[in-house]
Amino acid sequence: MSEEMRIEDYLAKGGVLSNPANVPPRYRAELLKLMASFVDSELAGAAGFADIINQGPGIKERIAAARIVLEKTDHADRVLRIMGEFGADTARYANHHPWTARLARDADIGATRGEHDMRLAVFNYPLTGWADAVMMNLLMGRAVGVQMADFALVSYQPLAEAFRAIAPVEARHAELAEEGVARLIAAGETETLTDSLSYWWPRVAASFGQMSSPKTESLKAMGLRHASNAELKARWEAEAGQVLGRLGLSAPA
Repeated sequence: MSEEMRIEDYLAKGGVLSNPANVPPRYRAELLKLMASFVDSELAGAAGFADIINQGPGIKERIAAARIVLEKTDHADRVLRIMGEFGADTARYANHHPWTARLARDADIGATRGEHDMRLAVFNYPLTGWADAVMMNLLMGRAVGVQMADFALVSYQPLAEAFRAIAPVEARHAELAEEGVARLIAAGETETLTDSLSYWWPRVAASFGQMSSPKTESLKAMGLRHASNAELKARWEAEAGQVLGRLGLSAPA
């Protein structure tokens, strides 16, 4: 116990860890939850977007969608390899959960996780077409960017390095989505996009979790979080609102 407390004091002062053998039990449990949530969300997100590729209105759009699916799957693999160093069965992982499973479109589960995996709740909802997928990717891409800025500071060094490498690729996904929305607006799809915006905005917002979480402070002390859920959500609302403004759209009230 005294050894674990010394490690916690070290982490609370901004220290980092780099070896699974040096990780205390509570830290290990929370670190694995963080990694599993990221991996499962990337795999579920990629699986959902893969079904939309052939609905792209042109070759360039389909190439962009296929690239997003490929790169999200690669990001999941990067973090899964780190989970493997903690004993996760990486060989079985990709086929262990129903990544394409979705709820009914009118379901409303808030931030609740599913029974099968650790994906963010937003990845339990189905996409209904190309415009819907691009709008979801626009909003969630900005949410991922905000979350990645926090993840890149985690106190487990190998994971922080992986997130820092992943972050600019995920940022490009958000840029591709913005370009895609602009093309759809030019093609007269504004009404469809507005409907999708109204649908996805509250569901992406819910992905930040409870605005007042008692666990946040303990995660901050371990260096696994640096901003609260409310702070991250506020940053997303501001950034997403700016993007929508550039496109001539407005965030739902």
